[in-house]
Amino acid sequence: MNAQPVEILLVEDSRPDAEMTLRTLRKKGIANHIEWVRDGVEALEYLFREGAHAGRPDGQPRLVLLDLKMPRMDGLQVLERMKADPRTRTIPVVMMTSSREEADLLESYRLGVNSFVVKPVDFAEFAETVAQVGMYWMLSNVTPGDATA
Repeated sequence: MNAQPVEILLVEDSRPDAEMTLRTLRKKGIANHIEWVRDGVEALEYLFREGAHAGRPDGQPRLVLLDLKMPRMDGLQVLERMKADPRTRTIPVVMMTSSREEADLLESYRLGVNSFVVKPVDFAEFAETVAQVGMYWMLSNVTPGDATA
């Protein structure tokens, strides 16, 4: 098991979107360690060290990139659980989705999302969007644990 702290937890059920996101973040040198989980249930197991992730090292990701529409448990349900628990409440969450539905946007912000990004369909635009999101949240944004580091 990798003992390196996870910087980004990517929650994405689409393999092509996940692979492109991982490739872009690594190519731009934005994160050293990214963990990819494929649905909301696995995301919560990871965050709360349950199931297959019960033995993972301590520490939480600095950022969660969360897809909205997923099987088993959607991004809104994950977000709600994260923001309701003091162990995960302060982790920044960026909803990355193809949804342009106003209801999804409003509900995401009601539940405490930090940012809502609509994924572009074009490959180059998608890669650029991922790079911009990663650069801001990993390199510019200060989180509670950063102030003492």
